[in-house]
Amino acid sequence: MKRMALVYFAFMLSACLAPPISAPTAVVRAPSVIAAEENPHAPKPEDAQLNRAEIIVASVDLSDRADLDPVRVQVNFLGSMPGVCKELRLQVKPPDEQYRIFIEAYSVANPKIKCPNVFQQFETNILLGVYTSGKYSVWVNEKFVGDFISY
Repeated sequence: MKRMALVYFAFMLSACLAPPISAPTAVVRAPSVIAAEENPHAPKPEDAQLNRAEIIVASVDLSDRADLDPVRVQVNFLGSMPGVCKELRLQVKPPDEQYRIFIEAYSVANPKIKCPNVFQQFETNILLGVYTSGKYSVWVNEKFVGDFISY
């Protein structure tokens, strides 16, 4: 009888214990742009009729824009183009699976216009958009510039 009471008590006590809770599973999201920013130097459809040329990028750096909500990253460019008739293009590609953001920096010019071959300096910046959570690296013309963390 004592044994039966002990088994009954153990059974009742186990009923009061909370069931085991499994650890929450982390949701892994692929790196992507949640909200894109306007890029004044983005490629245009009419660029297909223009000649593409390389540019000289003297320096590129990243800075946080804490005055924006949410905080975004600004990419600052300083360089020159071989010709005053050339237009700057900065093409920001979506992040890849390794959280890398590639930016192509180049110039375009109308082949029908003769232009003096005088170097034109430029200093400009673009905002990167809002990205899914993760640590992103930024590359300009296949060269590493820096990284940032998106929350």
